[in-house]
Amino acid sequence: MKRYLFSIALALIFMGKGYAQSVTVDASIDSLQILIGEQAKIKLEVSLDANKRAIFPAYRDTLVRGVEIVDVAKPDTQLLNDGKRTLITQEYTITSFDSALYYLPPMEVLVDNKPYRSKALALKVYSIPVDTLHPDQFFGPKTVMNAPFVWADWYLFIACVLLLAPFLLAAIYLVKRIRDNKPIIRKVKVEPKLPPHQVAMQEIERIKQEKVWQKGQPKEYYTELTDTLRTYIKERFGFNALEMTSTEIIEKLLETNDKEALSDLRTLFQTADLVKFAKHNPLMNENDANLINAVDFINETKEKEDENAKPQPTEITIVEKRSLQTKILLGVGAVLAAAAFIWAVVYICKELYNYFA
Repeated sequence: MKRYLFSIALALIFMGKGYAQSVTVDASIDSLQILIGEQAKIKLEVSLDANKRAIFPAYRDTLVRGVEIVDVAKPDTQLLNDGKRTLITQEYTITSFDSALYYLPPMEVLVDNKPYRSKALALKVYSIPVDTLHPDQFFGPKTVMNAPFVWADWYLFIACVLLLAPFLLAAIYLVKRIRDNKPIIRKVKVEPKLPPHQVAMQEIERIKQEKVWQKGQPKEYYTELTDTLRTYIKERFGFNALEMTSTEIIEKLLETNDKEALSDLRTLFQTADLVKFAKHNPLMNENDANLINAVDFINETKEKEDENAKPQPTEITIVEKRSLQTKILLGVGAVLAAAAFIWAVVYICKELYNYFA
């Protein structure tokens, strides 16, 4: 009976000892000696059953007087023994700015509201060594070093330039169009292309209405009249009459036309040459006769129109003038756009200065 009671008592002792060893708390420091301002790490490890809950010590700014806590890492949890045990590790980064030997008291962890303490630690903090043999010797300031070129420092500036460039080009285009009294957007109108003889007859009608020869300008009158005929001949017969002399034009036309149709044209060109180069002053009826001769030549040499032929389209740019009210509105808009652009440039320059300063 006594032996049986002794066995029970021994089993209870070992069970109590096993329970007491179910939670272990251990603390270690990676460096026992540091210089002022350097850092050291304290690792706190807690081993416990997986079904238990541990609460680590919560420090604010200092571990003890003179030892400051710089950072508290997030706890790291590992499962051991097929998930039956848990190992929790937490690191504390500490530093000190006073040289001394510091006693770091045990760190207390609560496991199911029961305290468990680690062993105490020590930390020796040394001051920076001073050359006492040469107290007057010191090192001056170092020269300014040029920072290496890094594209990342210029990304903001490049982005601002790319964003502002379209606005600047649009403002320049807007100001130029307003200054030239032209519309912001050019209107394009599609009209049928007139045959050469109709274009020439319209130009001759304009010359007739202006009556330049009656203003004492016979040279201008014959220049416009012969240029109109040269343009017609180029479009009608296919050779560059604008770069040819009157004689060359007549000789070229003789290859394709009868002499009677060209006799009046020859007279017109001769009179024009006398006016332009010999300062000849023709009579009023002579000017009218030459105008009629030009019309007769065009009518006698024009191509026969095909009623079934479709007119060839051509694009004609229409330039419209603006009213005074439109100019005022565009001017106000341009001023507001310029003010907004200047404000954006100033703001971006300020931000860039603050960024690189």
